[in-house]
Amino acid sequence: MAGGVLLEVRDLTLRFGGITALGGIDLSIAEGETLAVIGPNGSGKTSLFNCVTGLYRPTSGSIALGGESLLGLSPDRVTARGVARTFQNLRLFLHMTVLDNLMLGRHLHFRKSLLDAALRLRGEELRHRARVEEIIEFLDLEAWRDSRVAGCSYGVQKRVEMGRALATEPRLLLLDEPVSGLTAEEKEEVSYWINEIRGRFGVTVLLVEHDLRVASRLSQRMVVLDRGLKLTEGTPEEVQRHPGVIRAYLGDQ
Repeated sequence: MAGGVLLEVRDLTLRFGGITALGGIDLSIAEGETLAVIGPNGSGKTSLFNCVTGLYRPTSGSIALGGESLLGLSPDRVTARGVARTFQNLRLFLHMTVLDNLMLGRHLHFRKSLLDAALRLRGEELRHRARVEEIIEFLDLEAWRDSRVAGCSYGVQKRVEMGRALATEPRLLLLDEPVSGLTAEEKEEVSYWINEIRGRFGVTVLLVEHDLRVASRLSQRMVVLDRGLKLTEGTPEEVQRHPGVIRAYLGDQ
């Protein structure tokens, strides 16, 4: 059940020179909700993610998590506030094992004092390892835990990146096209895990997706962007009936 507002974006505008990538975007997502942002290629979906996570600094507007502004924060500080993301183009450490990539997601939670860490080193390691083991079990990664990521299939790599994001213990998880490039069977598996994330880990999910059918199955609400503007929002059923959405995806014909 969704709770109060977790993320609130108001009048978000992003310009690159004379190009407006985002023009006055408003959206909000409640605690425990899954919200999909959809739209054709070049509609501004990933630019929105980059603004929320601190990779881009918007030209104007506001972004607040739990009522506290995220504007001006570096990506690592945004992560520390409880926002994690995956990327459309995977950003994994290919020479490292699946387990080590997931353990990197725990770095924010290690004790900052060297003395404190030394005194509690074994307990710290066990606590972080237990969290990672839970994620490995959840995402069915046991068979690849000690494999170098470079040797894993693309589908497994997508799971590893989702797992590393979960390892940061986020309040808000941003998934950038989580099923792109996957087989039909892999899409079904990833869709199942995304649906389970909210209940298992208590995480709110904001996802960007080009595939309208997948987004409709995964989300309670959808926001549609087209050429940097918000076209409409509503339930998946409402959005799919919107004439502008039909034109944006299927053309005037």
